Amino acid sequence: MARMLIETETTPNPATLKFLPGRTVMDAGTRDFATPEEAEASPLAEAIFGLGDVTGVFFGRDFVSVTAAPGVDWASLKPDVLAILLDHFSAEMPLFHGPSAAGFSVPPAEEDFADDPADADIVAQIRELIDTRVRPAVANDGGDIVYRGFDKGKVFLRMQGACSGCPSSTATLKNGIEQLLRYYVPEVTEVRAV
Repeated sequence: MARMLIETETTPNPATLKFLPGRTVMDAGTRDFATPEEAEASPLAEAIFGLGDVTGVFFGRDFVSVTAAPGVDWASLKPDVLAILLDHFSAEMPLFHGPSAAGFSVPPAEEDFADDPADADIVAQIRELIDTRVRPAVANDGGDIVYRGFDKGKVFLRMQGACSGCPSSTATLKNGIEQLLRYYVPEVTEVRAV
């Protein structure tokens, strides 16, 4: 068996570390686990939450972001997370229990806002900008941003992974994403996190 190396990177959120196993984690989409109950869909997320000092696990295309509980020192938590990731990927275990649990980025109970059909062109422009300009940059930081809706000039986005609860996420939302969307889509007046 080949020896496996998992690299780690810091994220703008000091509570979150990004783990890069050197292979694909999610073939398509992303998955965010904010509670141990949500993590029951994945043996890997469940094992990481099982450490007890974890408040979030996020699967990206080629990374896993883990958020430590307040006051937890990464120096003691990191070796345990690495051991779980090494065991999981070395044994080529499934990422999810059953085929139906994989491949969506927003839990099914959370539906998008009902966009006004009259805004279809605006919504298409917003989604395109988020997918091509925003999400790749945010993935580099160990997170994701999901479009949730557009209503009377306001764009609603859900922040996931390292972006959820990050001290700089509000600045990113207002100074980065809002400015970008307002520049390319004049109908946008504000961006809000949900």
